[in-house]
Amino acid sequence: MTLTPPVAEQRPHSFERHGIRVEDPYAWLKDASYPTVDDPDVLAYLNAENSYFEQAMAPHQALVETLFQEMRGRIKEADASVPQKDGDWLYWSSFDEGGQYRKYWRRPVAGGPDQLILDGPAIAEGKEYFRIGAMDISPNGRFLAYAVDDNGSERFTVRIRDLETGELLPDVIPGTLSSLVWAADNRSLFYGLANANWRTDNARLHLLGTPADQDIEIYKEADERFSVSVGMTHSRRYIVLGVGNHDTSELRLIPADNSRATPILVSARQDGREYDLEEHDGTLLIHTNDTGPNWRLATATVEDPGTWRELIATSPDFYMTGVSAFRDFFVVEGREAGLDQIALHRYDRPAEGRRIAFPETSYTAGLGDNPEWAVDRLRLDYESMVTPSTVADYDVASGTQTVLKVDEIPSGYDAAAYRTTRLTIPARDGTPIPVSVVHRADFPLDGSRPLHLYAYGAYGYAIPPGFSTERLSLLDRGFAYAIAHIRGGDDLGQQWHHDGRLEKRTNTFNDFVDVARGLVERGYTAAGRISASGGSAGGELMGAVVNQAPELFGAVVAHVPFVDVLNTMLDESLPLTPGEWGEWGNPITDPAAFRLLQSYSPYDNVAARAYPPMLVTAGLNDPRVTYWEPAKWVARLRATKTDDNILLLKTNMGAGHGGKSGRFESLREDAEEQAFILWQMGVAE
Repeated sequence: MTLTPPVAEQRPHSFERHGIRVEDPYAWLKDASYPTVDDPDVLAYLNAENSYFEQAMAPHQALVETLFQEMRGRIKEADASVPQKDGDWLYWSSFDEGGQYRKYWRRPVAGGPDQLILDGPAIAEGKEYFRIGAMDISPNGRFLAYAVDDNGSERFTVRIRDLETGELLPDVIPGTLSSLVWAADNRSLFYGLANANWRTDNARLHLLGTPADQDIEIYKEADERFSVSVGMTHSRRYIVLGVGNHDTSELRLIPADNSRATPILVSARQDGREYDLEEHDGTLLIHTNDTGPNWRLATATVEDPGTWRELIATSPDFYMTGVSAFRDFFVVEGREAGLDQIALHRYDRPAEGRRIAFPETSYTAGLGDNPEWAVDRLRLDYESMVTPSTVADYDVASGTQTVLKVDEIPSGYDAAAYRTTRLTIPARDGTPIPVSVVHRADFPLDGSRPLHLYAYGAYGYAIPPGFSTERLSLLDRGFAYAIAHIRGGDDLGQQWHHDGRLEKRTNTFNDFVDVARGLVERGYTAAGRISASGGSAGGELMGAVVNQAPELFGAVVAHVPFVDVLNTMLDESLPLTPGEWGEWGNPITDPAAFRLLQSYSPYDNVAARAYPPMLVTAGLNDPRVTYWEPAKWVARLRATKTDDNILLLKTNMGAGHGGKSGRFESLREDAEEQAFILWQMGVAE
């Protein structure tokens, strides 16, 4: 049977900016009533694409099911996290056999029965989408505040449960988009509301037992480029009100025992300067990039928070990513040569850090859940591309580690059957790009095998070389799997991020293409035998590289791809746009930014050329990458490309940016993606 793909109507639409005319014949796919999507033509097109996706994938459902069962078989279905002490209680979460969502538990440290404090499966009953967002338990352990999103729009509703009685209190706070933080009085809850443009420009205070419309606005941010966050120092002495965007921050403190106090400004915002902080006995530990992109640590007093004194200087080799304060020591986390490092420092000798050693040459590691202030053990998380997720306790006095849990793979896993390595491949400008690779031990470097290449490359988000049970299905079918640590992330420090943003954005795309070519040269694969994937800004990456070098790729998966870059950055009414100008540039006011965005925006650069087979996903309720971006891109590709390769668009009509929410529903989507890749790469099904 020959399938006929949907053809979206072209409707003349154009605009002019900075003397440049832009034609946008698929602009009508943006529903005029958004965020409500009820235009019959728009819905008809999305449904037609979904029907085409289902028809095209129908012959491969046996493979999807095989992959799904493989992936599910690697998950310990009845599983629980390692309990952690916080005050008088031990807390943990669990999955039931066959359960899609977590349950949250506690029991008294002194002994007593387990207490179910939040039943995710029960709350999710009957919902197509379900996600628990922020959670916080009051200092006395009595009240649990939690936020729920039931449609993927990332607008959460907060409820409060009395854990002594099990009663759900009448307090309801709709429309939140923030953390939840209890003050010391156990009755005052800090949070932030999403405004009409899905931005949190405020911090508010809810008093237990009062209507949400009587909540007190503690802070309101006037600059639409900045968002507001709420948090708390690890000492639990101060509420932290944060204002920031992608490159500038400003903090205020409120004593946790005086929630109505006027917030204390730490230091006024300065463009390009970021900082965060911890507190110890009246001293602020300020983690900042004010003297260099590898950050440093300074101190100040609460009484004079704007006067900073250097404690640990910035280093050319060590990228300081964060600082955590405990009663008797503080911990500095960072990366050196792209690999995670954790160091313990004494307050009386702060420059002398003791690093925690890890056994592999390529790995990812960090502090785990450490809620208490006075501790003699640290909870650590560790994994590598061949080592499953591992939870350990580190004894501060002795320096020894005790493994508490290694993720079990019920269907079996032998780490010795796999190999991981870390390469560097030069980009076209000579910059060495790190690449993490994993494959089976018998993988030949003769160019005969397929390879999957993944990257993100934006916002300073590093992609760690971690473990994936889903990935094993590709490895066991002869693939190598590579992560390209391209510029735009901060894998090698904040300068690595700066070198892939704004006017240097195209470095990100070039790095990915050059890594692909370098892997071909080293015998890992051959041109046309590479599958690639990325999501969101990584989906933009997919769009850019198939425009630049389509011949390299045998299959491409773009998840919720940010591909209509120019139009989105021109639309300041969209949720993220004003805050994103620092990452991409502002084409409204800056002609050079307009021209640059237009030069690489995947939607605007679709051309009459052959493209690889592609699977594109979208979420109707996605507030981050709106559904019409992938829809417009697919429509233009269909009308323009010269090949007969398959092009599929799947829109989740009841989900958002992260796809389906259930543990196994999301796993089935992973299986669909891999089935598409195997089908298009000609790997035996």
